[in-house]
Amino acid sequence: MPESLLRASAERIANVHRPVLITCASEPYPPTRIGYAIAKLPAASPSSDFTLTPIGAMVVEYAIWFDWDIGHLYDLEHVWVHLDDLGNVVRVEGSQHGRRVDMAGCAVDNGRPVLYLEPGKHAVWPSPAAMATERSRIIADCQALAGRDGIHIDNPFGARGLIVAGRLDHRLARLKLKRDAFRPAFDFRRTDAAAARLVPWTELCSYIPRRVADLIARNRVEVPHLAAVFLDCGDTLVDEGTEIKDEATEIVSAAALIPGAENVLTRLRQRGYRLALVADGPRETFVNVLGAHGMWDDFDAHVISGDVGAHKPDARMFRTAIDALGLTPAAAPRIAMVGNNLERDIKGANALGLVSVFMSWSTRRSHSPRDASEKPAFTIGYIEDLPECLETIELALPATDAQTS
Repeated sequence: MPESLLRASAERIANVHRPVLITCASEPYPPTRIGYAIAKLPAASPSSDFTLTPIGAMVVEYAIWFDWDIGHLYDLEHVWVHLDDLGNVVRVEGSQHGRRVDMAGCAVDNGRPVLYLEPGKHAVWPSPAAMATERSRIIADCQALAGRDGIHIDNPFGARGLIVAGRLDHRLARLKLKRDAFRPAFDFRRTDAAAARLVPWTELCSYIPRRVADLIARNRVEVPHLAAVFLDCGDTLVDEGTEIKDEATEIVSAAALIPGAENVLTRLRQRGYRLALVADGPRETFVNVLGAHGMWDDFDAHVISGDVGAHKPDARMFRTAIDALGLTPAAAPRIAMVGNNLERDIKGANALGLVSVFMSWSTRRSHSPRDASEKPAFTIGYIEDLPECLETIELALPATDAQTS
């Protein structure tokens, strides 16, 4: 360097030694920002859990920001470049899945370490050959395991309440990433990471929570998802064979749940689905049965034939549920109706353009559609199959210009 390292500005030092980051040809998420900080004495890192201990005159910490990791929204990787008092690179370290790893053997091009970013997860490697033993795991991360973590909030921003995500937000992030799943090419020739903007860490620190909030808001509009799930009760959640009924009033006082029903309803709530009970019978039946199992309040709306004055497949039942959730008829293709009755649940859902899901657990009703109007879009054998079925439906939804939650 033409001037003393100790007199050079932090910006100049960071620019001169900025890593050359090479990504896989199939990488969907190149870095967009790089924040830098410099330590001349041992100090806590401002952007990681590590201590900055210079080996030589100083260490430059590069915090590399990606909007997405194939497993979650939010990704911050790190490179540490240690310099002697003449500005020579004496050691390079990089982050790998929460660890700080020596990048021994990495090339250095005119003071700039040349490093390789793992496909999808962006762990830092000194060469493509170094990550060869991880090939199977990397492929799994980018395909079968894509989107498993939703939104990453176990970080300093989340701990300070600067990143906040609801259940729906996590589901939308998972859906987006599952749609983005890819097979890594392991072809490392791309250098589009050079377009990432280099800024002081303080600037990047301010940017990250604003950027995450923006991405969360965009997901609600851009990621296709179900606006609601309508559920029948008898032989869908409750075993009709166990009902204790007053023959004079037809009111059921008690009944057992289908095995797994309570757990599935909890899982659906945890994934941020809006749920409506759409069932035929007296209101008291469902208050008694679902209330006894603590499931009445799991629903955002209760649409019951005794209140509506109509039974499924009458369109009034489904339209009342749509209205109760504050949706419009245009949301119909993004509403799933789950029930055990082809003549009532499936036919009614099909007539309004809802996604019909037939649950064939019970043999008390016919499993054979009388005509096309009773043919379900999806069939599941058990209530435990429902969460996976709903995700399959969501991943098959076409992209549209606008979504509503």
